[in-house]
Amino acid sequence: MPAVAWLLLLLPLLLAYPVRSWRDAPIFPTPGDALQGLDKLLPAPRRVLDAGCGLGHGLQALRAVWPQARLQGVEWSPLWAWLAARRCAFAKVWRGDMWQQGGWAEHDLVYLFQRPETMARAWAKAEQEMAPGSWLVSLEFEVPGQRPAACLRVPGKRTVWVYRTKSGAAPAISASTVEAGSR
Repeated sequence: MPAVAWLLLLLPLLLAYPVRSWRDAPIFPTPGDALQGLDKLLPAPRRVLDAGCGLGHGLQALRAVWPQARLQGVEWSPLWAWLAARRCAFAKVWRGDMWQQGGWAEHDLVYLFQRPETMARAWAKAEQEMAPGSWLVSLEFEVPGQRPAACLRVPGKRTVWVYRTKSGAAPAISASTVEAGSR
């Protein structure tokens, strides 16, 4: 097969997953029930951002937990952002760089499902931009060197880590871990 044919086959992949985004998380959808129980741990947020929303699975999971929240998603891939906007008409989704753009300050809660290597960077951005007492919620990956305000563990599911911005803020949550069945 000629080299041009191989390049043409790679074009859809590059549209869906631009090279610049390879250092961030690959497309791993948030399971629909992954965030169930989070509403028992946190006060209902008014504005929520799914940073790196992919195809919108996280937005759908967030909506299942907080249907009244104003949901927004930002995604670097033009194709994924376009598809997420169509799949999640209830949310405002745009194409953009979650690291370069501001906007985290406008939200009570930022959700992400990234990679372990990006969590320190996400925490630094949250601490710098978000209001004191806001929440950073991560599916699966902890922020290194930070104590979570809460942790949601459900057997057979991924762990949800919850962090409160501004180190000196008193946590609003008394229990650090909620296990399934203890609610």
